[in-house]
Amino acid sequence: MALEQPYPDLDEFLVAIGEAGLRVSDISASEGAAGNISLFVGWPMEVRRRFPNQEALLLPEPVPALAGRLVLVTGSGRRLRDIHRDPTANLAAVIIAADGQHATMYTSPRRLFAQPTSEFNSHLAVHNDQIAASGANFHALIHAQPPHLTYLSHLPAYRDQDYLNRQLLRWEPETIVNLPEGIGVLPYRLPGSPALMELNIAGLRGHRIVLWSKHGVMARSDQSVTKAADRIEYAETAARFETMDLANGYKAEGLTRAELQEIVQAFRVPTTLV
Repeated sequence: MALEQPYPDLDEFLVAIGEAGLRVSDISASEGAAGNISLFVGWPMEVRRRFPNQEALLLPEPVPALAGRLVLVTGSGRRLRDIHRDPTANLAAVIIAADGQHATMYTSPRRLFAQPTSEFNSHLAVHNDQIAASGANFHALIHAQPPHLTYLSHLPAYRDQDYLNRQLLRWEPETIVNLPEGIGVLPYRLPGSPALMELNIAGLRGHRIVLWSKHGVMARSDQSVTKAADRIEYAETAARFETMDLANGYKAEGLTRAELQEIVQAFRVPTTLV
């Protein structure tokens, strides 16, 4: 669902990105400079007061659906846990040109990075795909590396999407309510590569969070960046329960199929997974 007026202003987004980065760090999903965040904003917004410096930028992929609009994105090598302390030093405001292939990047005099995140191609491509399909005026993406989800993706059985969801959805009622499509599973591809980007676009068409095997996750939301962070936390919590059960020799019962069906019916969850 697209945001309704009155729209948030730039300062509200800067605070929200900082909060999301801190939450992702709190669950140990962004060690060092791992992880990145971006927001697509589809209404006019003045950024030069916070980001007065500007330079031309050639985009890694054409994004015609984003033409003329704003993407806020974390800089390369920046720690998500530090964003809240000084958002403008850690973020860039990228205004996409009318041709969808070029942009102007606005940054702060306190800028602490050279370029946008190395996963910028995936961020832009997913935003472009989602906005072209939905016509929404807001979209948020977070890439993070939650340890329990990432560990499970190193086990061949859990790289089967049906098996992963069957195992993870059984731990808490909240999981299927908040992730009704479950978790999409992508095979390993080189980080930042065109191959990963293409798989990521397709995976996020049908899911609100996808697992990049042996790497991490990407979550999306058309409501708020903190909602995307919530989705990572729900999925990682389920994975933590699953790894606990693995370590204990699969002794826990978990929610039965009948119990999950009862939850789905009671909360009118739009899912086909149970």
